Amino acid sequence: MEDGGPTPRLRDALRRLEEGLGRVLADAGDGHARWELYRAALDSGPARPALRDAVAAEPDGALASGVVGEILERLPRAERGDWVGALAPEVRAFAEHRARELATLEDLRSGEIAPGRVPELLADWSDWLQLRVAAEARAPVLRTLAVSGRTRRIRRTAAECLG
Repeated sequence: MEDGGPTPRLRDALRRLEEGLGRVLADAGDGHARWELYRAALDSGPARPALRDAVAAEPDGALASGVVGEILERLPRAERGDWVGALAPEVRAFAEHRARELATLEDLRSGEIAPGRVPELLADWSDWLQLRVAAEARAPVLRTLAVSGRTRRIRRTAAECLG
């Protein structure tokens, strides 16, 4: 860290994480040690408010972005924007994109996106989203991905899921 140590805001969030998780952070100035503490907090509902505060105060943008990237799938759609918004604007793009992709995946699962619309939407989907859809979609969507998926892996996964 450039300033020689965590800010008071980050120290407070880390202290609350330590208390909530029953863990002690060996070196608050070590990004690897903070990552381990953050990872432990990802699945702890009670620790999430302190984790979000730590993300908002985290001076290492890549570390903060990694935490948000990890937690997005574990959150209800309505909470994702708060977590993305906790990131510094210069590191927010990936998390914003992933949150949109997760919403698309949920819309496919729920039927809000009709299988017939998939061919027109496919070009805008990342490899990650296409592969996730290929691994869990129903036959009409799988047929589209088996023929038009961006990569050989996506096409193969869709074809294997079709049987």
